[in-house]
Amino acid sequence: MAHIELNLSDVRSFLSAEPESLQKRVNEIHKTIHEKTGLGNDFLGWVDLPKTYDKEEYKRVLDAAKRIRKQSQVLVVIGIGGSYLGAKAGLEFLNVPFKKNKLEIVFAGHHMSGSYLAKLVEYLKNKRFSINVISKSGTTTEPAIAFRVLKKELEERYGKEEAKNRIYSTTDQKRGALYTVSKENGYEMFVIPDDVGGRFSVLTPVGLLPLEASGINTKQILKGALDAYKRFSKPNLANNEAYLYAATRNLLYKSGKKIEMLVGYEPNLLFLNEWWKQLFGESEGKDHKGLFVASAGFSTDLHSLGQYIQEGERHLFETVIQVSNTGDDVMVPEEENDLDELNYLKGKPLSFVNAQALKGTMMAHHDGEVPNILLTIPTFDAYTFGYLVYFFEKACAMSAYMIDVNPFNQPGVEAYKKNMFALLGKKGYENILK
Repeated sequence: MAHIELNLSDVRSFLSAEPESLQKRVNEIHKTIHEKTGLGNDFLGWVDLPKTYDKEEYKRVLDAAKRIRKQSQVLVVIGIGGSYLGAKAGLEFLNVPFKKNKLEIVFAGHHMSGSYLAKLVEYLKNKRFSINVISKSGTTTEPAIAFRVLKKELEERYGKEEAKNRIYSTTDQKRGALYTVSKENGYEMFVIPDDVGGRFSVLTPVGLLPLEASGINTKQILKGALDAYKRFSKPNLANNEAYLYAATRNLLYKSGKKIEMLVGYEPNLLFLNEWWKQLFGESEGKDHKGLFVASAGFSTDLHSLGQYIQEGERHLFETVIQVSNTGDDVMVPEEENDLDELNYLKGKPLSFVNAQALKGTMMAHHDGEVPNILLTIPTFDAYTFGYLVYFFEKACAMSAYMIDVNPFNQPGVEAYKKNMFALLGKKGYENILK
């Protein structure tokens, strides 16, 4: 039995063909993925990762996480894109709102705001902290600047000898600026596998070290991913929800839907949305192809985007994540005067009200000609997070290959960098703007 449920009842009437009609194409792509013969095949290491991950390195991750919790009050995770979004998504998905953990995880190097970094340095002044810097090359501008600044702060606070024991680098196994700096200074190093790209790296030390350090049970994350790996190891659409999702969104794309919105009704899902946007946006959006991926947090965004979704251009569809059991709850109390007219809800849990908002919105959007894919997960736990990560990774590879693009490169990401380097006066870029 699947750990997550995919419901297409609000989609099928919009399709010109059943998703199951794509079974032959799915079979071919599945073979391409598992035999590693397609475009970008040198970055398919994530496919078997839940089974083949380095067990000895994972033990070092567990040990390092214990040391970090012992030595520090704050862990600063430095990275951008896939080097931070997976860990951030996991933290938001699994942490209890308003609960203060013994170790606080904060992020840097995911943008170039001087104000943010200055305030972070000030915030760390009276706190014991460690750094986990994540970069395959070590030369990506945003994290490289943040690492320079925070490494200087750490060395001035503790001296170089003690600072090196508080810096953990996650980088390439053999090469690159961060690899060289880490070797020269004796930082503990963890590996980003050569055959795993950043946006597929959640189940490597990129995501596992910050998550484990925060107190999350990463063994359960890996167990969830392994069970998803087993579930999705066969291409039959009757038993492979990841491929069925990919086939459905492909048919919607071919029918003229150009935008997919990932929608959730719980705040814990907001950064899963952000990770998902990078995963699909960077994997599919090339060669002038691919769905534009967006996200929303309902019911909040029903008071902003809801009008457009209901009555704007009919060029989008929604994938809605429903959570069966959200944990703690509150009951709607009774008021004697009932001025807000809510007594009809007295004694009902707020989760029930939220569930009806989800159902009612799906009905309205369906009537407004917006297809809705419904993805139901049981709860917010580590096992489900790992399962969901692998579900989306497998679906993403299938989706990208279905539109004949390389899921694992990102040539367009470099365009802004060339112009930025020229404007900043970096050597070798002088003629870019001429």
